[in-house]
Amino acid sequence: MVIETERLLLRPFLEGDAADVFEYLKEPMVNCFACMKLESLEEARAEMKNRIGETEYYFAIVLKETGKVIGKIDAYPEHAEPHDQEGDSPLDTFSPCWMLNKTYHGEGYAYEAAHAFFDYLFREKGARRIYAYTEDYNISSQRLCEKLGMRREGLFMEFVSFVNNPDGTPRYENTYQYAILKKEWH
Repeated sequence: MVIETERLLLRPFLEGDAADVFEYLKEPMVNCFACMKLESLEEARAEMKNRIGETEYYFAIVLKETGKVIGKIDAYPEHAEPHDQEGDSPLDTFSPCWMLNKTYHGEGYAYEAAHAFFDYLFREKGARRIYAYTEDYNISSQRLCEKLGMRREGLFMEFVSFVNNPDGTPRYENTYQYAILKKEWH
């Protein structure tokens, strides 16, 4: 599966993407990606082997012109009813996660990739609702959500912890939730 935009390809990851992925995962910019941090190119190669089988909901963001991987975007279907133990409710809700190499920020690539991915989820994968979380300090991600037509639904105070403070205690982050429904998508 490949999604094409004017300047980008969203495609499954390949083993050869390791160096590009290591470039942006050796120092993740936001705490929510701290668990994805890679310490070496060898770790990046191993991570690419894990990602190879992900072809439907997990994509590398690739510059068409050069073939360079500049980020990733993914989302997996969730049941519409969060307490559905039997799996009877539709898998029509998605919570995407995007990450872009900081060298490519401010060029419109995140919007271009996310817009194409949302369109894919709504039109091809039966999404009814797409929601996203972003930390209160991640202004660029909040602006991206708003540019995509998502509405801010709430602020969760001290919602989650991804990293620890210097004394070892959890550092809790305030998190916004944004969402958009299929009927609101243009």
